[in-house]
Amino acid sequence: MTTNDVAAPEISAELEANLQKIETLTQRMMTALSSKRQINPALHAPDASLFGEAMQSYWQEWLQNPAKILEHQISYWGKSVKHYVEAQQALAKGKLQAPEDPGPQDRRFKNPMWDEHPYFNFIKQQYLINAEAIQTAVNDIDDMDRLEKQRLKYFAQQIVDMFAPTNFLATNPDALQKALETEGESLVQGLENLVSDLEANNGELVVRLADEGAFEIGENIATAEGEVVYRNHMMELIQYTPTTEKVRETPIVLFPPWINKYYILDLKPQNSFIRWVVDQGYTLFVVSWINPDESYKDVGLETYIEDGYLRAFEEVKSICKVDRINAIGYCIAGTTLNLTLSLLKQRGDKTVKSATFFTTLTDFSDQGEFTPFLQNDFIDGIEAEIGDTGILKSFIMARTFSYLRSNDLVYGPAIKSYMMGETPPAFDLLYWNGDGANLPGKMAIQYLRGLCQRNEFADGTFELMGHTLSLGDVDVPLCSIACETDHIAAWKDCYRGVQQMGSKSKKFIVSESGHIAGIVNPPSKKKYGHYINDDMTLSPEDWLKGAEFSEGSWWPHWEKWLSKRSGKWIKARQPGDDEHPVLGPAPGTYVQLKATA
Repeated sequence: MTTNDVAAPEISAELEANLQKIETLTQRMMTALSSKRQINPALHAPDASLFGEAMQSYWQEWLQNPAKILEHQISYWGKSVKHYVEAQQALAKGKLQAPEDPGPQDRRFKNPMWDEHPYFNFIKQQYLINAEAIQTAVNDIDDMDRLEKQRLKYFAQQIVDMFAPTNFLATNPDALQKALETEGESLVQGLENLVSDLEANNGELVVRLADEGAFEIGENIATAEGEVVYRNHMMELIQYTPTTEKVRETPIVLFPPWINKYYILDLKPQNSFIRWVVDQGYTLFVVSWINPDESYKDVGLETYIEDGYLRAFEEVKSICKVDRINAIGYCIAGTTLNLTLSLLKQRGDKTVKSATFFTTLTDFSDQGEFTPFLQNDFIDGIEAEIGDTGILKSFIMARTFSYLRSNDLVYGPAIKSYMMGETPPAFDLLYWNGDGANLPGKMAIQYLRGLCQRNEFADGTFELMGHTLSLGDVDVPLCSIACETDHIAAWKDCYRGVQQMGSKSKKFIVSESGHIAGIVNPPSKKKYGHYINDDMTLSPEDWLKGAEFSEGSWWPHWEKWLSKRSGKWIKARQPGDDEHPVLGPAPGTYVQLKATA
């Protein structure tokens, strides 16, 4: 069927009724929005001076090199007018048909109507032409500070992505078609989804990525068998039940990031890192962090170290009757494990036998994709927000991470939920992604100012707990796993940090895929491979060029490395002891605490 054959749609009684429902939902929406608490404006957009500086640089370029600017403008005008003429010519032929479209493929425009229908094709092509013009103008600004230009590119791209025609009902053929097919029911359901998200987050628009009703922690996710054997105001310590008759003598203590919940490592049995480690014959303890509220405003990194890391080490040594343990830290918990190791080195404490780091940054000299969010205007805004609330709320962090991949994590899900009226998918990874945690105010500022902005740990000047902590103090045998396409902890930045550690025994592994999928990569899947190169003196580029690639998961290679540092085989340990009675089954109670907007 061609677009000539499409009959004009009629407004049915059912469609009229659905449109009436929209009025009721609109009232609910206005009520939800009225309860929204205003957050610091600096967290919504960059300081206006950024765009002023960009405009000044652009006009300076115009005065100094007018030919270059004119070339850009003429190219933009030419493409716009040429496409308009082609569209007019196609219509003049008497057929409702789009001109030939040689443009780049973009999955946002996969509906055939973007190529075949003149209205949608014209809108798409004009959008792409304008997007290209904006990107070219920003890229060609020369007289601008490197960091400021990087920020400008990010925010310019956000504007380009936001104004994509797919984000608006009148210019989204998928949404319009579904509205007609369902007599407007999809629009009603979409508005219902929107209102529900606003009501669930006190007026903040946080797009739900997964069907929250499909999962229950401890029932169909986070189901590995274990017991809570210790609890304090910062964490619950879970000891997992052995699945082998014998285990390695040296236990493992795993510290997950406290920005999210630990069960990313135990989503389901077939991809559970926790289950896999236990099945290899290790006594595994996992820390489940508290989800802090306003009463935790004065909790800093020193409290995480003292009442988290050091307390966990002592309890595990007591339960297992050992003097030394192996430790794992993931993301920010890996960064803090490094701080802890520097502290222990200076105290002469040899508790940690080896350390493993998952996607861990310790050298923040290159801030990568986070550059826009690590400048003073944004951090000043966070500091002001913390001054009001005492904590850095989860939704602010989640929004920041999401906009690094806005088409995948913001606009795409919003279109499906709000325009198409679809129920979010029952996807465990996305459910976990939406189950974030708050950060204590003091800790957040220490991390953002001291580590991220000033890079004091890598520089050997980070003051904490009466010590000056340094990356060079980290001298235990270590294995660091980074991920090739990680946009949060870029593997090259992780590598540079490991190079500066003082250990004489280092292993560095780069897994294919990103921040989560590269780590949660079980051998049974045979999905993502990994790179290994023992020469840590090379540049990141040369390291990868000379690395040996292996198919499949890095887990077995890491376990082989760890087994050499894990002692003899002994009888398997059951959770707890006389001094550590079982407090309740895994996954515990702290993981159940939800963050609110």
